Amino acid sequence: MAKRYKDILVGLDGSTASEKAFKRAVEVALEHEAETLILAHVVDTRSFSAYDWYTAMAEKAQEYAEELLNEFAHQAQTAGIPHVKKVMELGSPKVTLAKSIAPDVNADLIVCGATGMNAVDRMFMGSVSEHTARYAKCDVLIVRNDQ
Repeated sequence: MAKRYKDILVGLDGSTASEKAFKRAVEVALEHEAETLILAHVVDTRSFSAYDWYTAMAEKAQEYAEELLNEFAHQAQTAGIPHVKKVMELGSPKVTLAKSIAPDVNADLIVCGATGMNAVDRMFMGSVSEHTARYAKCDVLIVRNDQ
């Protein structure tokens, strides 16, 4: 028998790629009768410093994250997902999703969108999906943009 995913984590950043990943995560959650769909957003704090205006930017980013998570939680519940959990953390998205959030929520599947970065960008920065696939302790589903 095929593995049943119970706790599905989806990374959301407001991009078209993450929206597609969310839609696929909802489909998988319904197909597998998952117990929980975990919506995660990581506020990227690498560019923030101690200056007051950076603090204001961080606060705005957190407000945006809350709105984003609330919007997707409503969509998930409307689609028939009974248990939706929202997680927001501060840090580096590519590190935090796989190494912090997924273990904390006991995710058995992470769904994330492919960014469509070019080879040069990937070489210097690496993508969130690439890092997640490499370091996650559970299965990872990367949803392509062109689907």
